[in-house]
Amino acid sequence: MMLRVDVKPELFRWARERAAIPVDALVKRFPRYLEWESGEKQPTLKQLEKLARATYAPIGSFFLSEPLDEPFPIPDMRTIGDVPVGRHSVELRDTVYLCLQRQDWYRDYARTEGEDPLRFVGSATIRSDVETTAKKIRAELGFDVEERRSMRTWTEALRRFIEQADALGILVMTSGFVGNHTHRRLDPEEFRGFALSDGFAPLVFINGSDAKAAQMFTLAHELGHIWLGESALSDVDPVSAPAHEVEGWCNRVSAEILVPRASLIQRYRENEDLPNLLIRLAHDFKVSTLVVLRRLHDVGALNREELGLAYGRELDRIKTIEPKSGGSFHPTLKPRVGRRFGGAIAASTLGGRTSFSESFRLLGIKKTSTLRAFAASLEVGL
Repeated sequence: MMLRVDVKPELFRWARERAAIPVDALVKRFPRYLEWESGEKQPTLKQLEKLARATYAPIGSFFLSEPLDEPFPIPDMRTIGDVPVGRHSVELRDTVYLCLQRQDWYRDYARTEGEDPLRFVGSATIRSDVETTAKKIRAELGFDVEERRSMRTWTEALRRFIEQADALGILVMTSGFVGNHTHRRLDPEEFRGFALSDGFAPLVFINGSDAKAAQMFTLAHELGHIWLGESALSDVDPVSAPAHEVEGWCNRVSAEILVPRASLIQRYRENEDLPNLLIRLAHDFKVSTLVVLRRLHDVGALNREELGLAYGRELDRIKTIEPKSGGSFHPTLKPRVGRRFGGAIAASTLGGRTSFSESFRLLGIKKTSTLRAFAASLEVGL
């Protein structure tokens, strides 16, 4: 007779709801699942282990007397209207926790290497002038509007933007899925990015499932949080008026970083029809047309009603464009973990200061040969 594990029915429901998996989908994989959730039957240990993997729940959570309390680890500033969103998918949670672990490792590494705290982290407040703050951020980054204008694609401009933030000391990670689990997609409708502020290891995560032009705004928005010295899961929308004062400030700073008011006024042509104007300015500044619309409203070229109508049309058009992803392993691993973090942990591991097991866990790889190939792609030596 097989040994059964006594699990409280509410723990099955908690795991299912936490992973947002329909009951029918679980029943297909576990024919007796409804009996487990009702308390009529109990699973074997092997069945419970499989269920834990299927729901991405810690196996130990099924042995508790009540569902695990999981407060979200960073402030969540997302809202619908004035109401906080509240819910967090297991994919989002796992991504935040993975980034926190990477940040912890890099903070220790930076201190060991004798690095100084980064002076710009926490150097602004929400009372700081938006245009002045944006100008300071562009200066720190070496972010040049004319350089971006000469770039052929949004991908090239985004890559350069990330390189500049990385060189400044910010860990920038971009991925459209959890770790290296390509079947666990991150939904840009749920979140576009978050910031983990830290004096030694500030980190920005960008949802790589989003469009490249939208990622530009997300990165600029999260830099606002780093300058404020505040971690946050962000409400990133270039046109909306977020309920949180901090989010509104970060949105304004982001818009000014990417499309400086003075540069926009210089390039604006009053008699140009709006569709052509949007395309031209979006290409010049390498931002989404939604950001351009917001900036046109900021400088008085569109009233609120005109902005709303144009925004709706553009949003419908953008939703029909699927973001592209793919590529060989090493080039895609680099943006997923970031050049700064990836180079540091590869050098530390190959130099004998970090264990291979810890490095594999944080990078999401399994082989020494993969680590060496990744290090070579970053030109990391011993």
